[in-house]
Amino acid sequence: MDGTIALVDGGHLAFEDVGEGPAVVFLHPGLWDMRTWDPQIVPFTDAGYRVIRYDLRGYGQSSRTTAEPYSHVADLCSLLDTLDVEQAALIGCSMGGAVAIDTVLTAPTRAWALVTVAAGLGGFEPTTEEEEWWEDAGAGIEEAVEAGELVRAQDLRLAIWAPLGTEDAAGATIRRIAFDNIHELTMDESGEIELDPPPAHRLHEIDAPTLVLKAEHDPPDMRRISDLIAAGVPGARARMIEGADHVVNLRQPAAFDDAVLPFLDSVQP
Repeated sequence: MDGTIALVDGGHLAFEDVGEGPAVVFLHPGLWDMRTWDPQIVPFTDAGYRVIRYDLRGYGQSSRTTAEPYSHVADLCSLLDTLDVEQAALIGCSMGGAVAIDTVLTAPTRAWALVTVAAGLGGFEPTTEEEEWWEDAGAGIEEAVEAGELVRAQDLRLAIWAPLGTEDAAGATIRRIAFDNIHELTMDESGEIELDPPPAHRLHEIDAPTLVLKAEHDPPDMRRISDLIAAGVPGARARMIEGADHVVNLRQPAAFDDAVLPFLDSVQP
């Protein structure tokens, strides 16, 4: 089932809900939208899971963000309520991983498992070396945006997030979905409500079974975030996905499925 839910503040979320069984919610990374999870739909429904994915506010077919306050956590809980889902496994990549972590901390009863994939982490503090890496890697992006050269800016960002290239089938999909969301470069996200205290200082509070997936070719700070999550969440399992850059499940779908499905099977309610 494809659909749209209305949010109390006048926004809306586009979603897809297919399959039967324990619910699994996929949360996409920030430059992209829910189509990044296309390779997982059939394997996960065939494995006996109810698969829910959606465009986070600001992306895909969902409403755009503004300076008005909004909460990705509240949005996700509204989606679960609308779909009559009491608990779900939350599987999030990058920004989606950060939202999944925030949700587990804010509403722990809503998650029966957590899978972070090259995840972001609220309150993470980069080292001087990591900041310098980003200064070098991101050179020219801000200037391109200010000059209105959004295509050039997006290509520069993809050189960071898809360093394995965009010429092959997986890379071309990564590029196409990113360019479909090119508006994100100038989107106002100042209204986002962040957790306080931040999740980076609260990982020990997470008691949901957790799997941490680290991308071999992610930026240095992102790889360290995965290490911090794995070390900070009690009992977390961790796995490196070799041959993967940031959108792990698109670049290495078989390896992703082979890591996640057995984990979910072992902890499902």
